[in-house]
Amino acid sequence: MKIAVQTEPFDFAAETASFGTGGNNVGAVVTFTGIVRDDSGDLEALELEHYPGMTERAIAKITEEAMTRWELADALVIHRHGRLAVGEPIMMVATAARHRVAAFEAAEFLMDYLKSRAPFWKKEHMRSGTAWVAAKDADEDALKRW
Repeated sequence: MKIAVQTEPFDFAAETASFGTGGNNVGAVVTFTGIVRDDSGDLEALELEHYPGMTERAIAKITEEAMTRWELADALVIHRHGRLAVGEPIMMVATAARHRVAAFEAAEFLMDYLKSRAPFWKKEHMRSGTAWVAAKDADEDALKRW
């Protein structure tokens, strides 16, 4: 299990190449990378703040839950903070399991958690000004299925 909260970009290919290769009982690896997107046509950058230590512990706790619940062989969560431009990778989740259903479900569970519960505070930097991002009902609803 690897958890990283960092400002620097990550190398998706390198992370993927080294992930899930340690066990002979892995039948599926699922990866997801989130990208900063501009839904409004006005966004220049997204800024993420967090409390060092607290954020890593919270992500590790939910990742450990996913490892147990879906009997994962491995899990990876990388989440960036700081100022990120539109189009930059913001996070990566990878899960390795004996079967694909477990790998997919665990990855979705982790992504839903990161979107709505991980302790990050997001501020949008738009051409028209700045604004903190409020919680979205759709993100909260996604958690209900778990």
